[in-house]
Amino acid sequence: MYTTRNKLSLFDILNRILQLSSAYFTRSVLFILIFCILQCRYLGTTLTNHNSITEEIKSRLTSGNACYHSVQNLLSSRLLSKNLKIKIYRTLILPVVLYGCETWSPILREERKLRVFENMVLRRIFGPRRDEVTGEWRRLRNEELNDMYSSPNIVRVIKSRRIRLAGHVARMGEEMGVYRVFVGKPEGKRPLGRPRRR
Repeated sequence: MYTTRNKLSLFDILNRILQLSSAYFTRSVLFILIFCILQCRYLGTTLTNHNSITEEIKSRLTSGNACYHSVQNLLSSRLLSKNLKIKIYRTLILPVVLYGCETWSPILREERKLRVFENMVLRRIFGPRRDEVTGEWRRLRNEELNDMYSSPNIVRVIKSRRIRLAGHVARMGEEMGVYRVFVGKPEGKRPLGRPRRR
């Protein structure tokens, strides 16, 4: 099976399949081969055959981590103000992590990973705090970070972007396929068992 680990793009895979198709495969076998692709990158997002966003969030966090480490010296510099450091975070790091987040529906575990990443960056921006009682330096707690960072956290930003996209889709015309999916009623029965926790 072809995955992104083999360094092949989806275009290369489909091109190879189409070259072989005339000689060896029927249309039904071609259909099966195309759906055997486990995951691929398309327009910067990771698509999987299970329609899971776990791999997408993991790759977005990896890219955000690389971006964070490239500007880490700026975020820990004493020459820059905290407001400027927050602007650097919002303009350089956050868009890399949140690319394509309008289509995500993260579960609690993925939301926690996103919050951990954001808290790591904010701890670098705000630095340690001296304890009044003992006089020792300590890391900032999550509640203190939330108080110091006045903007909405990363999970709220994702939810607001999803609502904004839903508004765009709701205003589309009835001839658009996205609108028909948005207002359509699915048929069939739900599978047995407890649904996944969000």
